[in-house]
Amino acid sequence: MNMKRRQFLFLSSLSAIGTGFFAWMLTNQNHQSADINDSTTAIAANPPKKDLLLRFVSVADTGTGAKGQYAVAGAMNAYHKQNPYDLVVLAGDNIYNNGEIEKISAVFERPYQPLLKQGVKFQACLGNHDIRTANGDLQVKYAGFNMKGRYYTFKRNQVQFFALDTNSNADWKNQLSWLEKELSISNAPWKVVFGHHPIYSSGQYGSNPDFIKTFTPLFKKYGVQLYINGHEHNYERTRAIDGTTYLICGAGAGNRPVGRSEWTNYSTSHLSFAFYEVYKDRIEIGAIATDNRIFDRGIIQLKSA
Repeated sequence: MNMKRRQFLFLSSLSAIGTGFFAWMLTNQNHQSADINDSTTAIAANPPKKDLLLRFVSVADTGTGAKGQYAVAGAMNAYHKQNPYDLVVLAGDNIYNNGEIEKISAVFERPYQPLLKQGVKFQACLGNHDIRTANGDLQVKYAGFNMKGRYYTFKRNQVQFFALDTNSNADWKNQLSWLEKELSISNAPWKVVFGHHPIYSSGQYGSNPDFIKTFTPLFKKYGVQLYINGHEHNYERTRAIDGTTYLICGAGAGNRPVGRSEWTNYSTSHLSFAFYEVYKDRIEIGAIATDNRIFDRGIIQLKSA
C-alpha cells in the first residue's frame, strides 16, 4: 500500500468518527454505500413504545439453501430475539432454481427453523423462479407460505397487505380489477403492497415502465404508502414518490451490485433483510446485514397525521 493510500484511509477514518453519529441520526439523508459505513449500529433490544401497532420484516430471493441464505436467516433470528416479530413478508423466488417443492425443507424449513418454531408466520408471493415448476401452484398450496391464492390480501392490526403475482404470465386483467376493488374498499390507515418484481430500481433490471404506468396511479389514488419487492439481489429504499416508498429487499441469499437514482434514499449490495415498526402516525424502516448491524433507517409519515 503506498503512502497516499495510507493517508487517505487514515483521514477517512478520522472523518468517520466525527460524522458517524450525525449520519445515524439523519434518517432520510440521500446516501449510498458500497460497504456498510461507520454510521451503522449493532442490533439491540428496543422496548416497544406503547403505541407500536406491528413489527414485521421482509426478505426475498432466499431459496438457495446455501451459506448466504443461512447468514441472513441468522441475522433475522438475532433481530427476533431482541425485537420479537411474528410476520415475514417473503417477496418471491422462494425456491431456486426452478420452484421445485421437494426442496422446501432445504431452502425454507431448515434455514428458518428457529423462527418457525417461535410461531413466526411467512406470507409469500411468487417469483419468476417459482413458476418454473407447475406454474408455482404447489407453492401456493404449501401451508408454510400462507398464500390464499396467486394474489391475496390480509390484515394485521391497522395494516392491510396486498400480495401480487407480478410474473409475466399472471392473470393481469382479473388481478388488477381485484387490486383496485380491494384498495378502494380498504379502511386500513396503512396499505402495504408486495410482489416479486421492482417498479423503481437502480439495479441490474432497472425500473419497469409498464409497472410504473400500471401501478403508481393506483397507489397514489388509494394511498398505498409502501411497496416491497425482490428480484434485484440488493437493498434499495426510495424517497416517497407520489406518497409511496419503494423498498427492494432481494439480497436474502445472494447479491449483485446496485447503483443509485435521483429518487434513491439508500442502496447497497449487502446480504440483508428489512424490518418495519408500524405506529399510528408513521412506519419506521430499517435494514440489517449479516453482521447484525443496522445500516439504514427511514421513516414513512402518515399523510393525515
